[in-house]
Amino acid sequence: MAKEAFQMTKVDPAMSSPESSSLDSNGVGHTQPIYDDKVEPRASVPRRIVDSFRRDPHSRVTPSGVVGANGAVFDAEAAAQATADSPLARKLKGRHLQMIAIGGSIGTGLFVASGKSLSNGGPASVLIAYSLIGIMLFCTVQALGEMAVLFPVAGSFSAYSTRFLDPAWGFAMGWNYAMQWLVVLPLEVVAAAITVKYWNSKISPAAWVAIFLTIIISINLFGVRGYGEAEFVFSIIKVVAVVGFIVLGIILDIGGGPNGGYIGGKYWHNPGAFHNGFKGLCSVFVTAAFAFAGTELVGLAAAETANPRKSLPTAVKQVFWRIALFYIVSLTLVGLLVPYSDPRLIGSSNSDAKASPFVIAIENAGITGLDSVMNVVIMIAVLSVGNSSIYGSSRTLAALAEQGQAPKMFAYIDRKGRPLVAIVFASALGFLAFLAASSKEEQAFLWMQALSGLSSIFTWGSICLCHIRFRRAWKKQGRTIDQLAFRSQAGVLGSWVGFLFNVLVLIAQFWTGIAPVPNQDGTRVTGAAALTENFFAAYLAVPIVLLFYIVYKVLYKTPFMRSKDMDLNTGIRQLDLRELQAEDEVEKAQWPKWKKAYKLFC
Repeated sequence: MAKEAFQMTKVDPAMSSPESSSLDSNGVGHTQPIYDDKVEPRASVPRRIVDSFRRDPHSRVTPSGVVGANGAVFDAEAAAQATADSPLARKLKGRHLQMIAIGGSIGTGLFVASGKSLSNGGPASVLIAYSLIGIMLFCTVQALGEMAVLFPVAGSFSAYSTRFLDPAWGFAMGWNYAMQWLVVLPLEVVAAAITVKYWNSKISPAAWVAIFLTIIISINLFGVRGYGEAEFVFSIIKVVAVVGFIVLGIILDIGGGPNGGYIGGKYWHNPGAFHNGFKGLCSVFVTAAFAFAGTELVGLAAAETANPRKSLPTAVKQVFWRIALFYIVSLTLVGLLVPYSDPRLIGSSNSDAKASPFVIAIENAGITGLDSVMNVVIMIAVLSVGNSSIYGSSRTLAALAEQGQAPKMFAYIDRKGRPLVAIVFASALGFLAFLAASSKEEQAFLWMQALSGLSSIFTWGSICLCHIRFRRAWKKQGRTIDQLAFRSQAGVLGSWVGFLFNVLVLIAQFWTGIAPVPNQDGTRVTGAAALTENFFAAYLAVPIVLLFYIVYKVLYKTPFMRSKDMDLNTGIRQLDLRELQAEDEVEKAQWPKWKKAYKLFC
């Protein structure tokens, strides 16, 4: 009965159209009105624009009384059907997903925050920490890809937590992820305004905030296709910049810059490869994890992808190349070109371009003008993250509403497939960025950063645990892995590795929260008040997530999902997997050897 309550009404255009088709002598089709039927004139452009914002007449979200009808029961089956039947527009193509996967996390975490990592831990710690987190993220995205190809449902990972772990944990993870992106938008808009100060601009930061907010909101009002195209362009710019820096970095390190002089690995010897010992490594471990935030968006986009079975596997495999090339290679060169003792690495904020080791490396080489080019790239990266923040928060809020875990107004999907109310709500919170002109700016943004700090760690850990539980249910219900449209290359073992790495990051963050690493000048955070503030700034997300989980668990008495009871049918995009896989095998057999090798990784 729950499934029937969520069925969407589909209307066949051919049956409802007052027109019929005929062929002329050349076999060309013409559409003619049926005799005595009225043909409605095409509406004006303004009218069509207004109508596009009306609710989709063919969509139906959670009916009253189905989810939690008695106030103490969560209907997991109905929630799964709601996310599967979401009327979000499926307009993302393979090229969009690939660029979302490649450029999704190339932002201030790489371009600017890596400077803090270098200062705290030294170049060897940066290389070790980013490599380990890269392995963890590779396993995580592979697990997400397997589930998202099979179940490309609205809400993705929060919906998987509801289906495969516990509805209460799904509720906590959904709101955790939504809050992360809701807070990130004002933070990134302010960061973009800060980057403009690099050129000593006389224009008020509030004016730049208004300009950047207008750009980001406008992009998202064009729907998922607008988001996809914008990210495609942003990601290409970021990728070209990183590849260009890698080539430049190699030239500078061997002495090819204007100032000349072979650098090699001298900064690994003086001031050294490590800084602040093991605690310094742990602090970099945490920063590295935050730098990769946003990679999981490729799974969230599955519900709006035209053909996730073909597009998603390629997109998730791109993570390997991003980790290997963009992060590891570029940061290795940064460690060779900039000593960790450089005082410029500690800027006024995590978005201060003057603190970017990429910019510092260019300045040290004596190259004029190129630092401004890199600053433009940083600003574009910041705007890209702001663009993703509205997309991520609005889709998560819509999915929560469709499962009955958020106010129903957020489930409003217009005729262009946009979760309009959720987009407006996320955009409205972006106006918190005007706090940049307030005297309370520092305190406000400190706690907003604290809210979003550990969100990605919880999200990634939940994805890995969902995959472990999903595979167990898949086996227990008599299915084989040959029936999966896409299999994680890391398998269940990889998900265990990813899950344990996320737990280690939480432990490392706890340690550095109660006993932070010394400042650049050797001074330490002391005093009960300062240490308490430092701890909650680093760990605030943990008590909030636990509060969401416990309150919902008590109110709705949600069950832990047992593997034999998990719903493995609702929301599968393609049911005839064996036939589709047979077609794929025939296609692959015709590929040359180079393409088979390429597709193994990409």
